[in-house]
Amino acid sequence: MYRVQKGIKILLFVVVMATVLGYVVKGLWNALMPALFGCHHLSFWQALGLLILAKILFGGFHRHAGHPGWRGRMKARWEHMSPEEREKFRQGMRCGDRRPFSRPVEP
Repeated sequence: MYRVQKGIKILLFVVVMATVLGYVVKGLWNALMPALFGCHHLSFWQALGLLILAKILFGGFHRHAGHPGWRGRMKARWEHMSPEEREKFRQGMRCGDRRPFSRPVEP
């Protein structure tokens, strides 16, 4: 029963977000593109299609959960560096007195 409720909530969220984003894309397109480039006005469904096309072309449909991203990869590299390599890295970064991946020391 919990899975069904969770699925309904997710589906409702997706429908609401698609509707909101569709109207945002429609509004922005219709406000800017005809005046700037002489394009035709879009309907809601055309704007939603444009949003999906942009997502496919530029964002893809992959999940980000479980992927550490560049910060996680950098932290892993930092932890495997020797003290000499860390100091060489600090000198190359020119980030002032900041120490990457360390918490400020209380006086």
